[in-house]
Amino acid sequence: MSNVDSQASLATDAARDDQILPLTRWLARLIVPVLALGFILLYIWPDNTEEMFAWTIRPRMTPLLMGAGYLGGAYFFLRSALASKWHHIAVGFLPVATFSSFMTLATIIHWPNFNHTHPAFFIWAILYATTPFLVFYAWWQNRKRDTGLPDPGDAILPAVARWIMGIFGFVILATGILLFVFPSLMIDVWPWALSPLTARVGGGWFALPGVLWLGIARDHRWQAARIGLESQALSLILILWGVGRAWSNFDQSNPLTWMFVGGMTLLLLIIIVVYGWVEFGRKSTQSSEDAGDPQSVSYQ
Repeated sequence: MSNVDSQASLATDAARDDQILPLTRWLARLIVPVLALGFILLYIWPDNTEEMFAWTIRPRMTPLLMGAGYLGGAYFFLRSALASKWHHIAVGFLPVATFSSFMTLATIIHWPNFNHTHPAFFIWAILYATTPFLVFYAWWQNRKRDTGLPDPGDAILPAVARWIMGIFGFVILATGILLFVFPSLMIDVWPWALSPLTARVGGGWFALPGVLWLGIARDHRWQAARIGLESQALSLILILWGVGRAWSNFDQSNPLTWMFVGGMTLLLLIIIVVYGWVEFGRKSTQSSEDAGDPQSVSYQ
């Protein structure tokens, strides 16, 4: 290898320091309060969107779903602003860019449905005119820093868990795409009332966890999945609580009602089981190493 090649290789290795770029941290800090505000407006006051939000949303289950997602997103970006390594948060950026793109397109398609004089609309419009590009750019620039290696002492996400999450991720993403591309079809079968706009917005909220779970399935490092799964668990808990708050919105004779509730519950249980499985295995391995036991616990 020539001296030029050697120097180029060393420069590349030095750049892969797994650090989070200042741009990424500042973007996360700016997004957190906006998402927190969205949670407050939609989850605390789901019946007051006509007066308080960028557009009127009916019935209340849709703003509850959106508000739950916003708080999960606020948690993710708060952790992103405080994280020590890029690969701990990398898996969440493409899902957010995908979701934001869905919101941007839905806004353009259904422009007349928005309250163009409300302050919340200006926040909505600015957010989704910029976020898809900024989040993708932050991911593109920061991805070069990832070493591809796990942290010392980190766990390996079990292959069976990755397969399960990949399958569910595909199903969730497909649901989101159907909601966005074929809103009329999905309106006819959905367990609560949707409009074309809320169907497409709902598609974005399904696309986000779908892309996230597919991303987690591709990365074997536990720390790469942990924060994303925590944010998803928070959103799912709030969604299930929202189901209870908006149960009268559901058509209980529709099988998709029970598929939706059961599916959200199953996703939450998968996260809890995987989280407990990996964390218990990791701590058991660390305890064995601290005790000088050459036999480590395998949970791959």
